[in-house]
Amino acid sequence: MKRFFLLAFLVAAAVAGYQWRAEISQMAGLQPPAKPSAPAQPAQARTEPVVMAPVEARDMPVQVATIGRVQAIATVGVKPRVDGEIAEVAFREGQDVKAGEVLFVLDRRSAEATLRAVEANLARDRAQAQQARAEVRRASELTQRDFVSRQRYDQLETTAAVQEAVVRATEAAVENARLTLSYMTIRAPIDGRTGAVALKKGNVVRAADTGTLVTITQIRPIYVSFTATQKDLAEIRRADDQAEIRVEATIPEDTGPAMSGIVTFVDNNIDAATGTIALKATMPNADSRLWPGQFVNVVATLRTEKNAITVPAAALQVGQNGDYLYVVKPDMTASVRTVKVSRVVGERAVIREGLQAGERVVVEGQLRLTEGTRVRDQRAAPATRTPTS
Repeated sequence: MKRFFLLAFLVAAAVAGYQWRAEISQMAGLQPPAKPSAPAQPAQARTEPVVMAPVEARDMPVQVATIGRVQAIATVGVKPRVDGEIAEVAFREGQDVKAGEVLFVLDRRSAEATLRAVEANLARDRAQAQQARAEVRRASELTQRDFVSRQRYDQLETTAAVQEAVVRATEAAVENARLTLSYMTIRAPIDGRTGAVALKKGNVVRAADTGTLVTITQIRPIYVSFTATQKDLAEIRRADDQAEIRVEATIPEDTGPAMSGIVTFVDNNIDAATGTIALKATMPNADSRLWPGQFVNVVATLRTEKNAITVPAAALQVGQNGDYLYVVKPDMTASVRTVKVSRVVGERAVIREGLQAGERVVVEGQLRLTEGTRVRDQRAAPATRTPTS
C-alpha cells in the first residue's frame, strides 16, 4: 500500500514539473505559442539598380596599338681630317646646330704657310711655261727659214709641254693646300643637337685618331620605331598601298597632346623568333618632345570600319567560355550573352558577333546579377507618386 502511494506521488510530481517548465519556456520565448500563426505571404522578386547603355553602330578605326621607341634618323661623329691644335671651340655642349655651322677651329698658321708656298711655286711654273711657249713660237718661224733645225724645234716643244704639265701639277698642289686649310675649320655635317665635347681648346688632334670630337644627333624630324604582329601585315600593306598610314605617339606621364606622323618604312621580312614585323614612322618633332631612346605609346590607324557594332568596354565580363555581358530584355530582366570581341578602341569595344544595334547592356552593377534578375536603370528619373485625397 505504501508503495502505491509513493508511486502516485512521483507521477503527480513529474506532471507538475513538466507543466511548470513549459510555462517558463513560453514566457522566455524559447517555444512558439500554442496558437499557430497565419501562413506568410511570398516575397516579391528583388529589382537590382544598374547602369545601362545602348548598343550603337558607329564608324570605328582599325588600329594597331603597341609600344614604340624613338630613334634618331642620323647620328654623326665629328672627327678631324688633318692634324692640328684646337684653337677654338665655337659651340656649347648640347647646343642645336645647323649644317655648315663652325664647331672647331684648328691652328691655321702652318696650313696658310704651305698654301702661300705652293701658290708661289705655281706663279714660277706658269712663268716658265709661258717662256717655253714663247720660245716655241719663235723657233717655229726660224724653222720655216731653215735657221733652226727640226730637232731643235722638237726639243723646245717638249720643254714647253713639260712646263705646262708642271703648271697643272702645281695647280693641283695649290688646290690641295686650300682644301687642307679649309679642314682647319670643322663644320657641322648635319642639323642636330651636339653631345659632350671630347677635347677642349689646346688639345692636339690627329686625323688617324679613332675617337670623335663630338657627336651630333638629328632631332627634327625623328623616327618612332615599333613592331606589329604578322596577322596585321595584310591590313598594313593594304593601307600603305591606298594612302599614308597615320601614326600618333604619346609619351607616358606627359600631359601634352599626341604627336602625329606617317609610316615611312615597313621591313621586308618578319622576325621568325617573335612573329613581328618592324615599322618606322617619321615625326616632325617640331617642339623636340621626342628624344632618342625614349619609349612611347604608338597607335597606327589603318582604316575606318563603317557601322561597327559597339558597346562601352565596361560592359564586358570575362568568363570560362570567353567574353560575355548582360543584355537587358524588354521585360527589364538581365540575360547573360556570350559575345566575340573584335577589338577595343579607347572606351568602346567593337563586337564582331552576338549583339545588334538598339539592344541595351549593363555597364555597372553586373556583380549583383544572375540570369533573369529584374533590373532598373538607376540613372532614370524616379516615377512621381500621385497624392491621394
